Amino acid sequence: MRAERRTPAEGSGHTGTRAGYPLVRVYRTSASPYQLTMAGVASRSGLPPELVSRFVALGLVDAERDARGRLWFRPSAPSAIARVQRLRNGLCLNYAAVGVVLDLLDRIERLETALRRSEEAAKEPTTWT
Repeated sequence: MRAERRTPAEGSGHTGTRAGYPLVRVYRTSASPYQLTMAGVASRSGLPPELVSRFVALGLVDAERDARGRLWFRPSAPSAIARVQRLRNGLCLNYAAVGVVLDLLDRIERLETALRRSEEAAKEPTTWT
Protein backbone atom coordinates (compact mmCIF):
# COMPACT_ATOMS: atom_id res chain seq x y z
CA MET A 1 0.00 0.00 0.00
CA ARG A 2 1.37 3.43 -0.85
CA ALA A 3 1.99 6.14 1.68
CA GLU A 4 -0.14 9.24 1.49
CA ARG A 5 1.88 12.22 0.36
CA ARG A 6 1.09 15.75 1.45
CA THR A 7 3.06 18.88 0.76
CA PRO A 8 4.22 21.07 3.64
CA ALA A 9 1.96 23.76 2.23
CA GLU A 10 -1.07 21.53 2.68
CA GLY A 11 -0.05 20.58 6.19
CA SER A 12 0.76 24.06 7.48
CA GLY A 13 -1.61 26.27 5.56
CA HIS A 14 1.21 28.08 3.69
CA THR A 15 1.26 28.20 -0.09
CA GLY A 16 4.12 28.10 -2.54
CA THR A 17 6.23 25.19 -1.26
CA ARG A 18 5.88 21.94 -3.27
CA ALA A 19 8.22 19.56 -1.40
CA GLY A 20 6.44 16.28 -0.63
CA TYR A 21 6.93 13.97 2.31
CA PRO A 22 5.00 10.94 3.58
CA LEU A 23 2.52 11.96 6.22
CA VAL A 24 1.72 8.45 7.40
CA ARG A 25 3.18 5.19 6.21
CA VAL A 26 0.52 2.48 6.09
CA TYR A 27 1.46 -1.18 6.12
CA ARG A 28 -0.81 -4.17 5.79
CA THR A 29 -0.17 -6.37 8.78
CA SER A 30 -1.60 -9.56 7.33
CA ALA A 31 -1.71 -11.13 3.91
CA SER A 32 -5.25 -10.17 3.07
CA PRO A 33 -7.08 -11.94 0.25
CA TYR A 34 -8.59 -8.55 -0.61
CA GLN A 35 -6.14 -7.14 -3.16
CA LEU A 36 -8.10 -5.34 -5.90
CA THR A 37 -9.18 -1.72 -5.69
CA MET A 38 -12.58 -0.39 -6.72
CA ALA A 39 -11.11 1.03 -9.93
CA GLY A 40 -9.49 -2.30 -10.77
CA VAL A 41 -12.68 -4.28 -10.25
CA ALA A 42 -14.78 -1.75 -12.15
CA SER A 43 -12.44 -1.76 -15.14
CA ARG A 44 -12.12 -5.56 -15.20
CA SER A 45 -15.87 -6.06 -14.98
CA GLY A 46 -16.76 -3.26 -17.38
CA LEU A 47 -19.19 -1.64 -14.93
CA PRO A 48 -19.18 1.82 -13.37
CA PRO A 49 -17.79 2.03 -9.81
CA GLU A 50 -21.18 3.16 -8.50
CA LEU A 51 -22.79 -0.11 -9.62
CA VAL A 52 -19.96 -2.14 -8.09
CA SER A 53 -20.43 -0.32 -4.76
CA ARG A 54 -24.18 -1.01 -5.02
CA PHE A 55 -23.39 -4.73 -5.42
CA VAL A 56 -21.30 -4.52 -2.24
CA ALA A 57 -24.12 -2.73 -0.38
CA LEU A 58 -26.59 -5.41 -1.48
CA GLY A 59 -24.22 -8.19 -0.37
CA LEU A 60 -23.82 -9.61 -3.87
CA VAL A 61 -20.02 -9.14 -3.88
CA ASP A 62 -17.67 -9.42 -0.90
CA ALA A 63 -15.40 -6.50 -0.11
CA GLU A 64 -13.42 -5.15 2.81
CA ARG A 65 -13.06 -1.52 3.88
CA ASP A 66 -9.71 -0.23 5.03
CA ALA A 67 -9.15 2.48 7.64
CA ARG A 68 -9.66 5.21 5.01
CA GLY A 69 -12.99 3.76 3.89
CA ARG A 70 -11.77 2.44 0.53
CA LEU A 71 -13.12 -0.87 -0.72
CA TRP A 72 -10.77 -3.78 -1.44
CA PHE A 73 -11.88 -6.86 -3.35
CA ARG A 74 -10.72 -10.43 -3.78
CA PRO A 75 -9.22 -11.41 -7.15
CA SER A 76 -12.39 -13.43 -7.82
CA ALA A 77 -14.64 -10.35 -7.57
CA PRO A 78 -14.86 -9.69 -11.34
CA SER A 79 -16.07 -13.24 -11.95
CA ALA A 80 -18.60 -12.89 -9.11
CA ILE A 81 -19.87 -9.69 -10.72
CA ALA A 82 -20.13 -11.46 -14.07
CA ARG A 83 -22.17 -14.19 -12.36
CA VAL A 84 -24.54 -11.58 -10.93
CA GLN A 85 -24.92 -9.98 -14.34
CA ARG A 86 -25.61 -13.36 -16.02
CA LEU A 87 -28.29 -14.20 -13.47
CA ARG A 88 -29.89 -10.78 -13.77
CA ASN A 89 -29.92 -10.76 -17.57
CA GLY A 90 -30.58 -14.45 -18.17
CA LEU A 91 -33.40 -14.91 -15.68
CA CYS A 92 -34.74 -11.32 -15.66
CA LEU A 93 -34.33 -11.05 -11.88
CA ASN A 94 -33.95 -7.97 -9.74
CA TYR A 95 -30.86 -7.68 -7.56
CA ALA A 96 -32.66 -8.85 -4.40
CA ALA A 97 -33.75 -12.03 -6.19
CA VAL A 98 -30.22 -12.50 -7.55
CA GLY A 99 -28.99 -12.45 -3.94
CA VAL A 100 -31.45 -15.19 -2.99
CA VAL A 101 -30.44 -17.30 -6.01
CA LEU A 102 -26.73 -16.86 -5.17
CA ASP A 103 -27.37 -17.95 -1.58
CA LEU A 104 -29.26 -21.02 -2.79
CA LEU A 105 -26.55 -21.93 -5.31
CA ASP A 106 -23.86 -21.62 -2.61
CA ARG A 107 -25.91 -23.80 -0.26
CA ILE A 108 -26.40 -26.44 -2.99
CA GLU A 109 -22.65 -26.44 -3.64
CA ARG A 110 -21.88 -26.95 0.08
CA LEU A 111 -24.43 -29.79 0.32
CA GLU A 112 -23.04 -31.51 -2.77
CA THR A 113 -19.51 -31.24 -1.37
CA ALA A 114 -20.63 -32.76 1.93
CA LEU A 115 -22.43 -35.55 0.09
CA ARG A 116 -19.32 -36.35 -1.98
CA ARG A 117 -17.20 -36.46 1.17
CA SER A 118 -19.61 -38.79 2.94
CA GLU A 119 -19.79 -41.09 -0.11
CA GLU A 120 -15.98 -41.20 -0.30
CA ALA A 121 -15.77 -41.96 3.42
CA ALA A 122 -18.29 -44.78 3.02
CA LYS A 123 -16.22 -46.35 0.22
CA GLU A 124 -13.01 -46.45 2.25
CA PRO A 125 -12.43 -49.79 3.91
CA THR A 126 -12.53 -49.77 7.67
CA THR A 127 -9.79 -51.59 9.50
CA TRP A 128 -10.77 -53.59 12.55
CA THR A 129 -7.83 -54.07 14.80
